[in-house]
Amino acid sequence: MAGWRALREDMVAEVRGRGISGVVADALLAVPRHLFLPDLSVEVVYRDDAIVTKRDAHGVPISSSSQPAMMALMLDQLGVEPGQRVLEIGAGTGYNAALLAHLVGPRGRVVSVDIDADLVRRAREHLAEAGHPEVEVVCGDGAEGFAPAAPYDRVIATVGVWDLAPAWLDQLGPGGRVVAPLDLCGVQRSVALEREGAHWVSRSVVPCGFMRMRGPFAGPETILVLDRGTDLTISLPGAAEIGDLLKALGGPVAELTTGVNADEGQVLDGLNLWLAVHEPRWCMMSEAQPGWLATSPLDLQGFKACVGIVEGDSLCLLDRGPGAALVARAHGPERDRLAGDLAAHVRAWNGAGRPMTADLRIDVHAGDPPHGGLVIPKRHTDLVLSWASG
Repeated sequence: MAGWRALREDMVAEVRGRGISGVVADALLAVPRHLFLPDLSVEVVYRDDAIVTKRDAHGVPISSSSQPAMMALMLDQLGVEPGQRVLEIGAGTGYNAALLAHLVGPRGRVVSVDIDADLVRRAREHLAEAGHPEVEVVCGDGAEGFAPAAPYDRVIATVGVWDLAPAWLDQLGPGGRVVAPLDLCGVQRSVALEREGAHWVSRSVVPCGFMRMRGPFAGPETILVLDRGTDLTISLPGAAEIGDLLKALGGPVAELTTGVNADEGQVLDGLNLWLAVHEPRWCMMSEAQPGWLATSPLDLQGFKACVGIVEGDSLCLLDRGPGAALVARAHGPERDRLAGDLAAHVRAWNGAGRPMTADLRIDVHAGDPPHGGLVIPKRHTDLVLSWASG
């Protein structure tokens, strides 16, 4: 195992470049990630990458060890202090719970809840091996929280959630804060929320991407693997009837220049979110191996991705033309119409001042009807979105 300390230091140095606090960086230096991923080489473990640890019967990833930089950003959003009580939703490998245990110290308490008994067992083993047997890992539905150890000072969800569970808000003590990767019409943003009067207000919003929550509290999001050979996958905000998209992708193409130039960060951060919350036909397509997607404006960790809209047998994906020019590239029988629709959304985002995630404010109302703004209704809450620059 020689060399893992140097690899860990290099990883933390890279993560520090994202602007994380010294307190969280110290936690990353103190907790050995390789003990939570014992089947992988330390060279793989100490990259700043997310690592899939479990897939379902259809090949869709359902659990992972999150990217360390993303974990660090969320821990800074959470603002954990020594001696606090923290509830974590989604145990995963146990690595994030160990970081939390380091942050709260010996006077604090960490409870982690996961619906998967196999993951719970392994997380307990990893935590004990890493010197944190005091972390309580509970097998259960995370949407119910863990009332026996309430109230908590902080609640953090390390799985993508479609709505905020009433139990999490109820189990938070006065002055508490909840951080969760919240679904915004198919796109996730890590939102730090605090109570303000009768509702909850975001204190920070950060782009993110997490495995979705499973069980009774799961949302309607749909992820379909269209071609296992390339891992071509489509993500949709809800249930939708789609046609033979592989046939469409292999057929005629209609291209429409939007007249808007944007770099990868602007597309992934601002434009993708704008499109998702304004267009119910939003989709994201990705593939791990080249095959179906001609080009892609998004080169993510280990795969290429495109955002766009889908309707029946037709879809339109945002592509990159010469330089940073954005092009609507459409397939299927309704390709011309969809190309026009997608181009119109791109121009609307540009005309609104190109709002980004950092400009976003989210108010969460549970029971009191919201007024004004862009409202996203959920099961238990209503989200009201507004942009400072929009």
